[in-house]
Amino acid sequence: MVRELMIISRTPVRVSFCGGGTDLPAYYSDSENGGLVTSMALAKHIHVTVNKRFDNSVRVGYSKTEIVEDFEDLEHELVREAMRMTGVTHSVEITTIADIPSRGTGLGSSSALTVGLLNALHTYAGRTPDAAQLAEEACRIEIDILGQPIGRQDQYAAAFGGSNQIAFLPDDTVIVTPIGINEEALASNYFLVYTGITRKASDILAKQSASSGKKRADLDALRQQAIEVRTALEDGNHAAVGSLLDASWQIKRTLVDGITGDALDELYSSVMNLGTTGGKLLGAGGGGFFLFQGTPEMQSKIEVTHRVIPLMMDNEGSTIIFDDGSRV
Repeated sequence: MVRELMIISRTPVRVSFCGGGTDLPAYYSDSENGGLVTSMALAKHIHVTVNKRFDNSVRVGYSKTEIVEDFEDLEHELVREAMRMTGVTHSVEITTIADIPSRGTGLGSSSALTVGLLNALHTYAGRTPDAAQLAEEACRIEIDILGQPIGRQDQYAAAFGGSNQIAFLPDDTVIVTPIGINEEALASNYFLVYTGITRKASDILAKQSASSGKKRADLDALRQQAIEVRTALEDGNHAAVGSLLDASWQIKRTLVDGITGDALDELYSSVMNLGTTGGKLLGAGGGGFFLFQGTPEMQSKIEVTHRVIPLMMDNEGSTIIFDDGSRV
């Protein structure tokens, strides 16, 4: 039995405070304590619709449109593999819509898309996967099947939502521990600045994975910062969070070539000159969004020249927001 009409999933992207890079298998699988990331789901989303199609073909709409008779012929590899994993392989129309640019922004949007696809397709087939299943299957698709040189934090942040400390153990076990953050204080103390630059994260992450042995001391420091920033967030010590973001950025920018550049350094300096305590470029680097700690007045000044997004949390994770409920 399959759904007759339409399913819509809504899945958040994420903001990583500290610890990014320690979720790469090259680090946590060879570390006594594993990797550790402190992050939160951002109230910006990717929506996936799954609709029954009259014939046996598959139509997928994203930045382009594909119509194929066999799902194996789809160019969109995340859609293709999510269809294979869920068993929904024909007579469907799939559409993806993103609140923000969906690639190269440092917000984990590709993994959010994978989680959202799995949630929508499983629901279409009459199943109700939990967050852990969605995250694990998304990791399997992106890392194991497609061989992408990425970490595992994005999938878990998208699936679980909220603010969490996520541990990646050497045996591939993942432990998600919710943390308490004053949500009202987020938007008035933190903001994202869009650099206007997008990049392919996999190229940078492949270099980082290859150099993880040489950079182990730096990655150990990033892991320790994930512990410290959790305490600062829970205590509402925003200045300490900003200082940790800056310390993280100073390490991260030296890990491999391509993480920063003149334009990014100039933007960072200009915002720091306004009086913020610190910030960091999100994701692999090379472009996307900076996260800064700062006041609404600082945000207003930066908005004159750049797109600014106040930090607001998504507490639900990947969710089905529409399910017509009919079956055939």
